[in-house]
Amino acid sequence: MNLRVVGYVSVDADDEYVKANAGAVAGRIEILSEYVEALDGLQNYSHIFIISILHKISQDSRGLLKVKPRRLLRLGLREEEVPTLGVFATDSPARPNPIGLTLVKLVKIQGNILYVEGLDLYNETPVIDIKPYRPEYRAEEYTYPDWVKHDKPATL
Repeated sequence: MNLRVVGYVSVDADDEYVKANAGAVAGRIEILSEYVEALDGLQNYSHIFIISILHKISQDSRGLLKVKPRRLLRLGLREEEVPTLGVFATDSPARPNPIGLTLVKLVKIQGNILYVEGLDLYNETPVIDIKPYRPEYRAEEYTYPDWVKHDKPATL
């Protein structure tokens, strides 16, 4: 499988700030020159999905199949209150394939630079694709586990 990098994330913050403010970081997606034509029409969308390679995930983390959603600790839960779950039941960056999916608000496009809000990605994260958000992606009815109720929702 060969994936091509189409651009890179650019944020004016260090990794610790991004981690502490995940989903609330403003930044830019710098698209490589050979992919600029692919941006035509994207300016008509308010939100986009950024598909990325989580390049700072260690090989050990890529082998984890179960994790504790650590952000719940930052919200005040105690270690024993945080469930251990399969990685596919979480949005943990520890996964067999370090692929990230981030929904961001598209503020503006200038040339090859997308200005966005709502990032949870580190500076220089490789971007492998961008997809526009459409209303059909919204689930009208859905369920989720009780532990998610402790998580504060990200606003875009």
